[in-house]
Amino acid sequence: MSNLTGKTLAIIGASSYQLPLVEAAHRLGVKVICFSWPQRAVCKDVADKFFPVSIVEKEEIAEICQREGIDGVTTIATDVAVPTVAYVATKMGLIGNTEHSAYICTNKFAMREALQKGGVNCPEFFLVKNQEEAVAAFRRLGAPVIIKPCDRSSSIAVTRVDSEEELLAALPKALDVAFCKAAVVERFIENAREISVEGISWEGNYYPLAFTDKDTSGYPHFVEIGQHQPALLTEEQKAAALEQVKLGVNALGIRYGASHPELMLAPDGKVYVTEIGGRMGGDFIGSYLVRLSTGYDFVEGVVKVALGEFTPPVFTEQRSAGVWFSSPQTPSVGKIIAEHEKYPELYTWEVPEKQPTELSESGDRSGYFIYCSDRKFIIE
Repeated sequence: MSNLTGKTLAIIGASSYQLPLVEAAHRLGVKVICFSWPQRAVCKDVADKFFPVSIVEKEEIAEICQREGIDGVTTIATDVAVPTVAYVATKMGLIGNTEHSAYICTNKFAMREALQKGGVNCPEFFLVKNQEEAVAAFRRLGAPVIIKPCDRSSSIAVTRVDSEEELLAALPKALDVAFCKAAVVERFIENAREISVEGISWEGNYYPLAFTDKDTSGYPHFVEIGQHQPALLTEEQKAAALEQVKLGVNALGIRYGASHPELMLAPDGKVYVTEIGGRMGGDFIGSYLVRLSTGYDFVEGVVKVALGEFTPPVFTEQRSAGVWFSSPQTPSVGKIIAEHEKYPELYTWEVPEKQPTELSESGDRSGYFIYCSDRKFIIE
């Protein structure tokens, strides 16, 4: 029997992203209450209690959590819920990161300011709120640049631009979808390799779990279409990446729980941190790939941190694991799924609902398969 049996965990969110978290908590004997609007709230049928409250309504959620007498609060794979998790944890004296940490982890400009102050290598950046500021930033940085909403995730309205005309075409959407109606214009690191580093923290001690290689749809939106562990890096590259990650996690005040730093490895060997999420990475990175590639159950680790029972990670596997999403760049994904009996490497999958079309954000993807094997699963 788990030491956590009978405790109650509040999960902010109830979409499919949170389902592995509910399942992990139940495996540990923990009761779960979830908060979310009912639409697409798949966890409402598996949680012990479900409250139809928007995940941004932190005061109402905190009142319910106090009434329910929760023992911990957390979320995975979504930025929007992070401030509410921090608010509830602070108000109730539970384990979690501060509200300031949650803010700078979910506001791209504040994040970059904090990272820069903490000595982290970041691409040069500017905050813009209108055309005049965007053009001035573009002229300062020079082409190409990346423009992105200040407080969104999942590649929403992220665009590489190479001219002022492209900048002015991309700017309105970035400003419109941003909750704060501001965007970041950032220098684009050409010919760089994209990776992420998955890790977990306890009382300010950082534990790296896995390096993840990324495949993207490329110009202009760079939507992620593949995630693979372990990333094929040299020991020198790993050390350089971890140096920046540790500086970054500390600069953002991520003392507890999962973190998801995204990095660019430039051709000259320099490592740039582009973002650090104060939560587990999406795209099944934390919920499946870390466990499949290392044997460490990352999701259970997040539950244990939230409830105050943490033990350092132990790795029992050394395998390759990854996910391929259906896209114009990966048209064979649907065919591989249809012929899955030929591919013992496939762990699980979702059949594409439509033909692959141009991707502008992660939500445009439809269909994927997760694999686990002795090496990276290469597709045409």
